[in-house]
Amino acid sequence: MSRIGRKPINIPAGVDVKVDGGVITVKGAKGELSYAFNPNMTVEVKDGAIEVSRPDDNKMNRSLHGLTRTLINNMVVGVTEGYVKELKVNGVGYRVQKQGNKCVMNLGYSHQVIVEDTKDIKIEVPDPNTIKIVGIDKQKVGQFAAEVREKRPPEPYKGKGIRYADEYIRRKEGKAGKGK
Repeated sequence: MSRIGRKPINIPAGVDVKVDGGVITVKGAKGELSYAFNPNMTVEVKDGAIEVSRPDDNKMNRSLHGLTRTLINNMVVGVTEGYVKELKVNGVGYRVQKQGNKCVMNLGYSHQVIVEDTKDIKIEVPDPNTIKIVGIDKQKVGQFAAEVREKRPPEPYKGKGIRYADEYIRRKEGKAGKGK
């Protein structure tokens, strides 16, 4: 059995879970998420917990078992706590500011880069060198953060650019000068 797949997912107080055919809907304080899981998987709500099971030990079913359980767990965590990705902006003159629902970034280009909030994702700018991407869907938060980072990825020589807060940029030495 899958070690992850067989663990039950505890349903915290204030979270409503409905399984309707092949779709599970999780509703909590921060919002509502739904997921259409594979029809081979069986998802049941028992005794304040969600249990995921598989019909047999077929390779496809084994791989889907842990995946389905993890995706449902991410939904439960998302509607209760939410997800946050923090980005750091490094570079002389690089800064970020929030104007209404737009995030205006000066990243060393001849123009400003503007990114807007979506209905699922909110952007917070606690200081001019930090961006926080906040949302309830883990996949969408990660994807949006990757798209913002793509506007100016960090470079290895000076370390300038947008990087994740927990990311380490391996620095390279510059071009060696002529010998004397």
